[in-house]
Amino acid sequence: MWLSVRNRLLANPGFQRWAGNFPLTRPVARRNVAELFDLVAGFVYSQILSACVSLDLFGHLAEGPATIGALATRLGLTESAAERLLKAAAALKLTERLKDGRFALGPLGAALLGNPSVQAMIEHHALLYADLADPVALLRGEAVKRSLSDFWAYTGERDPSASRVADYSTLMAQSQALVAGDILDAYPIARHRHLLDIGGGEGVFLSEAARRAPQLTVSLFDLPAVAVRAGERFDAAGLSGRAHLRPGNFLSDPLPGGADVMSLVRVLHDHDDPAVETILRKARSALGPGGVLLIAEPMSDTPGALPSGDAYFGFYLAAMGSGRPRSADELSAMVKQAGFGRVRPVPTRFPLLVRLLVAHV
Repeated sequence: MWLSVRNRLLANPGFQRWAGNFPLTRPVARRNVAELFDLVAGFVYSQILSACVSLDLFGHLAEGPATIGALATRLGLTESAAERLLKAAAALKLTERLKDGRFALGPLGAALLGNPSVQAMIEHHALLYADLADPVALLRGEAVKRSLSDFWAYTGERDPSASRVADYSTLMAQSQALVAGDILDAYPIARHRHLLDIGGGEGVFLSEAARRAPQLTVSLFDLPAVAVRAGERFDAAGLSGRAHLRPGNFLSDPLPGGADVMSLVRVLHDHDDPAVETILRKARSALGPGGVLLIAEPMSDTPGALPSGDAYFGFYLAAMGSGRPRSADELSAMVKQAGFGRVRPVPTRFPLLVRLLVAHV
């Protein structure tokens, strides 16, 4: 009843005008208008960000404040086009206009400059934007060409070639670098003796875990062509003596035993429920008494970051053609169904990017 009354009022133009004029409701009305406009304009904002990254605007500004003319030359734009971009970026706090008319890095631009993995994801989003050109067709399964599903297509192959996994593995390595520190800051991995990372990609997470815990043995389980790339990283980091490759497919092969802790870092949300259930059961079978499973990924019920779950990841995974965002409670229930005992959440520094569940055998 209350929802019906509220929604009728909010949809009424007369009430909207009254709320905008009345001193007590004016701040709320203006905030709602701003939020609605941001929803309408969000795609434009993302394209401004994409242009900044593609033109390496933040890299140019890292050298110091510059005039519009100087930046236009560096960016390969006319002065009017450069000014348009710079002013748009300043409105989004990516750049900042100084009193003398020059432009400098803004707070968000500076933050992006220090996170190359985020910049890589922004460039990757060109595929997502193509798939979202007709969101209704995407929801109905009518889209003929799916850029993201083509990009991820090899994940359904048992033993794809090195060339098939290259772009995906590189992107995931950049993504792992963004969250590995948060996970290891939240969980004391040094208490364990042997860590197996399931679907560990190029070994970014394991390399950081091994660096922090010198006594820790680490093993990586992933497709053979991906594991080769991880081996190159381990060799470069001087870890070949205690980092081991276990090539295989976690959907069709058993997981190797011997580890007292296993990790799934941004893996489960890429897969549909039957695949997730299979992975969790295999992890439980491979872990002995006292074993621990770490599940680290963005989750759909994250306080203060709800749009990142069901909105962003919901549609990203729809375009990808596999997986869905899950809440911490949903994942906990699936973990217990697979045979684990206690499951507890562990706070992370940036829960929007990654949250952590710790499951005990």
